[in-house]
Amino acid sequence: MKSLIATQLPAAVEAGTGIDTQLLIVAGLGIALIVVLIAKFKFHPFLALVLGSGFVGLAAGVDPAKVIANFEDGVGGVLKEVGLLIALGAMLGKLLADSGGANRVVDTLLAKATGNKLVWMITLVAVIIGLPMFFEIGLVLLLPVIVLVTQRSKMPLMRIAIPALAGLSVLHGLVPPHPGPLIAISAVKAELGTTLALGILVAIPTVIICGPLFSRLAARWVPVGAPAVAGGIDTVHGADMEGVKRPPSFLVTLLTIIFPVVLMLLKAVMDIIWPDPKTAPVIRTFFDFVGQPLVAMTLAVLLAMVTFGYAVGLNGSKITSRISASLGPIAGILLIVGAGGGFKQTLIGAGVGDSVKAWAEGTNMSVLVLGFIVAVALRLATGSATVATVTAAGIVAPLASSLPPTHAALLALAIGAGSLFFSHVNDAGFWLVKELFGLTVGQTFKTWSVMETLISVVSFGLIMLLSLVI
Repeated sequence: MKSLIATQLPAAVEAGTGIDTQLLIVAGLGIALIVVLIAKFKFHPFLALVLGSGFVGLAAGVDPAKVIANFEDGVGGVLKEVGLLIALGAMLGKLLADSGGANRVVDTLLAKATGNKLVWMITLVAVIIGLPMFFEIGLVLLLPVIVLVTQRSKMPLMRIAIPALAGLSVLHGLVPPHPGPLIAISAVKAELGTTLALGILVAIPTVIICGPLFSRLAARWVPVGAPAVAGGIDTVHGADMEGVKRPPSFLVTLLTIIFPVVLMLLKAVMDIIWPDPKTAPVIRTFFDFVGQPLVAMTLAVLLAMVTFGYAVGLNGSKITSRISASLGPIAGILLIVGAGGGFKQTLIGAGVGDSVKAWAEGTNMSVLVLGFIVAVALRLATGSATVATVTAAGIVAPLASSLPPTHAALLALAIGAGSLFFSHVNDAGFWLVKELFGLTVGQTFKTWSVMETLISVVSFGLIMLLSLVI
C-alpha cells in the first residue's frame, strides 16, 4: 500500500544513513495527533492511542491488515507481561488498605515522632505505602494522616505534604512493580532485578532531596495550614474494614509489603553470585522461578490473603469480594497500557524505531539522554506519565538491543524520570493534589509542579552518574 502522505513528504531514506525522514515525520504527526486528542479534545488516552496507531500505520504505507495485526500484537505483548502485574499489585494494595495494615504502619511510625522527625517519618511511611500501591491510592490513603499530623504538630502543610507526595511519586515512577517502570523494562528488555536494585539506589537520595529538604522551600513559598477534610474521604480506592477483628501487626504488615520486592532482589543477587547456573543448579532454578515478577507478586497476594485476610478475621468470601473490588479501578490503566503497547508495536512495525536508532547513532546522542528527552516532551504535551513512558520506550527500544544489562536498566529508569517532569494542568494528578489539599492553581504550581520537576531532574542526574561508574 502506498503511503497516504507520500506525495506530500520528501521521500525517503537519506543516503548511507538508514534514516527515513518520511517515517520520522509520520511518527511525529502521529504523536502530535495523540497529544491534540488528549490535551485539546479531552479524548480518553486509550482512544487517542488507538487512533494515533491507525494513522501512523496507514500513513507509513503499511498494509491495513498488518496495521491491525501490529496493534493487536503490541497490546497482547504488553498486557501479558505488565497487565497481570498491575492487577496483582492492585489486589495487594486493596488487601493492605482494607485489613488496617496501612493504618498500622502509619500509627507505629508516627507514634513517637515530634518536630522535624515527623517530616522524615511521613516520608518513610509514604515510601513503605508506595511500594505496592499506585500513587493515587497511596495519596488518598495518606491524606487524612497528612492533615492530622499537620494539625497536631502546628507545622505548615507543605512540610508534611511534600515529603509524602515525593515518596509516593518517586516510587511510582522509578521502582517496579509499578506500571511505568514495568512498561519501560519490558520495552527495552532490561532485567527486572537489576532495574529494581538501581531504581531503589536512585530513589532514596531523590526522595530525600525532593521531599524533606525541598519541603522547607515549599513551605515558605506556600505557607498554608491543613485543609478541612470532610468526614471520611470515600473513593473507589478507600478502605473497607468491615469484618476486620484484629488488624495485622506492624512487623507482619511490613514483611508482607516488601515480600515480592525481596524475592525479586534475591533473584538478582543469586544471578550475581552464581552467574553460571550450572554451578548451583538447584538454588539458581529456585530463585530464578520465585524471583520472576509474576510469581513473586502472585505469592505476595497469596501471603496477603493470609496476613491481611484470614489472620485479621475475614472469611473467604469477604477476601474474594475485596480482591474483586480492586480490579474495577485499574480497568482504565490496563486499557491505556495495552493501547500504548499497540502504538509502540505500530511504530516498530512501520520501521520508525530503526530510523530513530539510525538518527540517534548519527547524532552520537547518549541513549539515556534521548530516552529522557523524549519522555519529557511527551509528559509535557499529554500530561500522562503512562503515555510518556510507553511511547518513549517504544521509540528508543531499538537502541537498547546492544546495551549491557546495567545500562538497559538505566535506560528504563531514565524514561521513568522523564515521565515525571513538570506536572501541570493537563495532568490529572495536578488537579488531584490541588483539590485534596485545598490549594489554588498558583500554589499547586509552586509546590507539586516544582517538586515533580525536581524529582525528574535529580533522578536523571543520579542515573547519569551511575552510568559513568557501572
